[in-house]
Amino acid sequence: MENLSSKRFKRDFVDTFPGDDSGDLHPRQTPGVLYSKARPTPVRKPELVAWSAELADSLGIAKPNPDDIQILGGNLVTPTMYPYAACYAGHQFGNWAGQLGDGRAITLGEWESHHGNTSELQLKGAGPTAYSRRADGRAVLRSSVREYLMSEAMHYLNIPTTRALALVTTGDMVTRDMFYDGRPADEPGAIVMRTAPSFLRFGNFEMLAARNEIDNLTQLVNWTIERFYPHIEGDEKVLHWFGEVVERTATMIVEWLRVGFVHGVMNTDNMSVLGLTIDYGPYSFLDNYDPDFTPNTTDLPGKRYAFGKQANIAYWNLSRLANALVPMISDTGQLESQLRRYEDFYWSKYYAMMANKLGMDGINNEDDVKLVGELTKVLTAIQPDMTIFYQLLIDLPTDLATEEDMLNFFRSSLYGDPEPTDVTQLYAFVTNYQARLRANSCTREDSLLRMRKANPRFILRNYLLHTAIEELQRGENNLFLKLQHALKDPYSKNHDEFFKIRPGWATQQAGCSMLSCSS
Repeated sequence: MENLSSKRFKRDFVDTFPGDDSGDLHPRQTPGVLYSKARPTPVRKPELVAWSAELADSLGIAKPNPDDIQILGGNLVTPTMYPYAACYAGHQFGNWAGQLGDGRAITLGEWESHHGNTSELQLKGAGPTAYSRRADGRAVLRSSVREYLMSEAMHYLNIPTTRALALVTTGDMVTRDMFYDGRPADEPGAIVMRTAPSFLRFGNFEMLAARNEIDNLTQLVNWTIERFYPHIEGDEKVLHWFGEVVERTATMIVEWLRVGFVHGVMNTDNMSVLGLTIDYGPYSFLDNYDPDFTPNTTDLPGKRYAFGKQANIAYWNLSRLANALVPMISDTGQLESQLRRYEDFYWSKYYAMMANKLGMDGINNEDDVKLVGELTKVLTAIQPDMTIFYQLLIDLPTDLATEEDMLNFFRSSLYGDPEPTDVTQLYAFVTNYQARLRANSCTREDSLLRMRKANPRFILRNYLLHTAIEELQRGENNLFLKLQHALKDPYSKNHDEFFKIRPGWATQQAGCSMLSCSS
């Protein structure tokens, strides 16, 4: 185990690609470079709030000493670090936004673990960079707690994600207009140290293609393949690499749907080429099952990034990445063919996932497909709590003789009284579902095991986060510590104090049901 302050960091990215080494933090366009040097801006009093001990152990990082805490706060940069902000572009809400870049994230370098794996260590909220535009590069405690806890929660849910190593408060106040409605307020500042094998996004490649920097684009694609997809070789490796990005993206989306996760801002600059969930802002888990739900107030006019639209948006985003790769692939028809494979990847993974959630031995025929569609339709109509409904389904009795019996059984998952016709549809589904379970080729024990592995019992609901953040702002950390413990064990009944539907007060509460890109 080594300390952050004594470890020799690697700097493969900055040693490989052209960058702006001036250290100038003035916002500007940076053509011809893939990054700009960005030394963190010191803060008044960094204090450690949270540390992911399990992640640290896996990376071979020792518990932070006083110098390490100064690093986490951006007050200390060791000689082997090269802090930088990456340059990338993106499509935001469907529109080309041009150059974006790391506006409040600064990568310190690459940490090689005792297992030989390399991870980027990045500070989010450590001050301005050349890509901060009109912003200050800072983060508040509210958004930092959300990123820290949800990164780790998604990991323990077995969903591909970036991770969060540490959370510190800065001792400084940061001004934020949470809903961009002319009501700014001072909030406590904080910084998250997050980590991933790479934070490369679709937008890194879009930026180079848009600027017609084909040499840089070619170098970045080849480097990405060699470093993160080393099994891909041959003359058509770029094509095969894109195909793997397509598949990994489909896998990630299906995993989001499995647990009811809504990202909230699926811009192409928030899409990882490693198929990781990245950039936790106005996210949410579903409470009531509503495919049209988006937690992001910025997204409300068209609900582009609503829960039920995420699969289609991922495809659209992949098409933007494909466009960026056109200069490297002579036969664009083959590129289009790889892109179209997304639909096959998605549906095969989706139905396999749904089979597990329902404890079935597979989706084996049209009747099974129809059964899944029947469930989706009735869930959309009744809108029970998604997490609790599936947990109840695990313990579904075989003797629900009437619609009233069935409604009483599912009552704890309901936010209101459903229409009688919807209750009838639910009863019809339950009847058909139980008949299908009797036809399983697997044992009942195996069926239940599949369901328990696929359906979380604890999710990090926004109202819990909101309450924990309010407590932290008052100097209390009891709920924060409880949530940090519970998220590591989301499939058990060990944390059933949180196994309840969203309370009524949270329905229209800012920070619970209403979030923004500032969240």
